[in-house]
Amino acid sequence: MVDLRQQVPEGRYGRTAGRSVGQDGSAEARTDRRLKITGGVLGVLMLALIGWIGASYVSDQDVSGELIKFKVVSDSAVEVHLEVRKEAGVAGVCTLRTQAENGSEVGRKDAEFPAGASRVDKVITVRTTARATSAELVGCQSG
Repeated sequence: MVDLRQQVPEGRYGRTAGRSVGQDGSAEARTDRRLKITGGVLGVLMLALIGWIGASYVSDQDVSGELIKFKVVSDSAVEVHLEVRKEAGVAGVCTLRTQAENGSEVGRKDAEFPAGASRVDKVITVRTTARATSAELVGCQSG
């Protein structure tokens, strides 16, 4: 009977069967170790960069707000419950807008928050030109 399997050249197609990294001081084991260390260092650096970018983004925003809820009180007004977080010594302005059912803007208001408290809960009335069906917080900034 003839054995048709061929022997492949040593080292040409990766590790040979039965040989694991670290059993000898071969160049292959050293290369694997270097690759693992390099990958680990690059991974840590990437996580540090992402953390730094996130922290700088959050710290640059002096005033942030969240629309808690809104209530359409009439064809010409909407009450918006807004929560604003800011540094105590910073004054802020948050822009609110209301929209009709067809998506057109029917009201807009800049709500001002004086320096003082670092967290403010406030109900703001936005006057509208037609009946609104939605309200949104466009954004907040220090002012």
